[in-house]
Parts: sequence; structure tokens; C-alpha cells
Amino acid sequence: MRKEDLETVIGLEVHVELATESKMFCGCSTEFGAPPNSNVCPICLGMPGALPVLNKKAVEYAMRAALALNCEIASFCKFDRKNYFYPDLPKAYQVSQSDQPLAKNGYIDIKVDGETRRIRINRIHMEEDAGKLLHAGDDIAAASSSLVDLNRSGVGLIEIVSEPDIRSPEEARLYLMELRTILQYLGVSDCKMEEGSLRCDANVSVRPRGSNDYGTKTEIKNMNSFRSVFRGLEYEAERQKEAVLAGESIVQETRHWDEVRGITVSMRSKEEAHDYRYFPDPDLVPLTIDRSWVEEIRRDLPELPAAKRQRFVTEYNLPEYDAEVLTASRNVADFFDATVRLFPDPKAVS
Repeated sequence: MRKEDLETVIGLEVHVELATESKMFCGCSTEFGAPPNSNVCPICLGMPGALPVLNKKAVEYAMRAALALNCEIASFCKFDRKNYFYPDLPKAYQVSQSDQPLAKNGYIDIKVDGETRRIRINRIHMEEDAGKLLHAGDDIAAASSSLVDLNRSGVGLIEIVSEPDIRSPEEARLYLMELRTILQYLGVSDCKMEEGSLRCDANVSVRPRGSNDYGTKTEIKNMNSFRSVFRGLEYEAERQKEAVLAGESIVQETRHWDEVRGITVSMRSKEEAHDYRYFPDPDLVPLTIDRSWVEEIRRDLPELPAAKRQRFVTEYNLPEYDAEVLTASRNVADFFDATVRLFPDPKAVS
């Protein structure tokens, strides 16, 4: 078997910080860059007896994203406690959604070498963010100590989980870019990877080309830019292919992307299934979503990037390249539309 006979299989888990002014279950500010532990209260600090209240705007933003990503909105969903211990998780559990998420069965279409590829979305669920560890050292592995900042604890997130439909690091980059553009058009997140409001974990495996079975996967963390995602996936896919060709077994584990050295490093082994002991959060009532609310949000959606690109090509007779550049930013696209209304020569304006 040659390296060319092996196919890369990638699935992405994207965490998106919602652009609400207050956190998911309390009134604390979501301001980025505030002094450590200044945007906190008994609820997001996990103090005994503090009761959470769901942020309605966070639910609206989550539904906007789900509808724009062609998902089915559940009429009933609930919040669960995901139990695990980590220093930046003061309650020792994270409020998330397990078996009954907000939305399922969506997709994003991307253009790869002139052809349309559909990447399916398995689910979108709401959850709260954890805090942030500040490591005294070059990275988590070499840190001599860590400080805990809980300003981010309780900030509203959605997690967008793709199916393992991505077949190359380039497809992963294109998927992420299209996803970010859609979310920015919606105004539900600023998607600043450098500030952590868009974070991506990747599951990577390889298999013989043409096979329907999946190989043993590894999870890669700490990819905080599109360049990091591309380089991290490229390295890990090559590492696994070389290991398979050398007769070695791939270990199911979580790996850390080392940006400086350009390699992935083993962090911890990963069992087939986590024992998070999910159970319904007794402090939060289940959420029943009226269909009229869903349709109201659907009617309020803006023209999305793919539709705008197509309109620029057909209505204005622009080349596809021009349309892609102009629609990469909603502000630029709207400015172009407004300018053409004043000066009806689309190509000259482009």
C-alpha cells in the first residue's frame, strides 16, 4: 500500500461564543479583556444555592445559526450537567445538552476545485463556557504553574458538530471559513479566533481509499487560527499515514498542536466513550420551542453569503471570483449593492 492509497477523514467540533451582552445563565458582562475575575457572580462562580436563569437572546442567536445552517430545530430540548473536574470549571460540571440538543441534521456547501461539496452537520447544541487557565510557561505541558480567570465562565456558546465528511485539510479550512462568514452575516458572534470566540477541535483518522469503515481517530486541540487548523490537520494526517504504512497502530488519544514546532504532541489517552455522567440539570426547566417563534426568526434571517454570491453572478453578471471577494464581508457586500444602485455598472464598481 502507498500513501496515496490512504484517505484522510476529518470531523470538526466548532465552539462559537454568542455575541450576547450577558452570560448564558446570569447577568454578568461578556466583555472581553476585563481584569481577571471581575465579570463574575455567585451563579457563574458555582456558589451553593445560586440558581441559573436562561438567557432568551442566547437561544434566539442559537436558533438563527441553526436555521442558517439548514438544521431542524427541536420542539423540545433540555439542559444537562456534564460532569468532569478541571481547575477552570468551578462547579465541577458544565451545563450543556446531551441527548436532546437544540438542532440536528444541517449542512454547509463548500466549493472545492470548482465542485460543490456538502459537509453535513450532525448537531448544534447550547452550553456554557468554562473559565480560562493562564499558564506560566511556553505551553500547558511545560507550565510551572497556572492561574485561573473565571470571566469567561458561563458565557453562552453553541457547539457545531460536523459529520466526518471532510477529506482534506483544505476542505476543513474552506468549511471553517464559510461557517465563520455565515455566523458573522447573522451577527450572532464576532468569530474572533484570537480572542477565543471561535474555537475548533478536530477528529482525524485515515483509512484505505474506498473503504466505508473508519480508522482509529485522534482529537487535535489548540488550533487558534485558520492557518493552525490547516497545518495541524496536515501534520496529523501525514503522521497517521506514515504510521499505518510502517505497520504501527494508531492510538486513540487527544493531541496538542504545537504551533512553534509545527507538530502534534500526545496529551492524554482517550477512551471510546467519556463517562461524563450526563443527567438533566435540576435547576433548569426544559425548553419548549413554539414553531411560530422559529418561523419568526427564519423570516428575520439576512440574505446569506451563498445566496448573495449567486445573486451577484446572475443579477450583476460578475465573475465568480469577484462575487466571492465582495461577499466575504457583509459590510462590503452591502456597500457594493448600495453603490451599484447609484452607479449601475457592476463590474466597474467591483
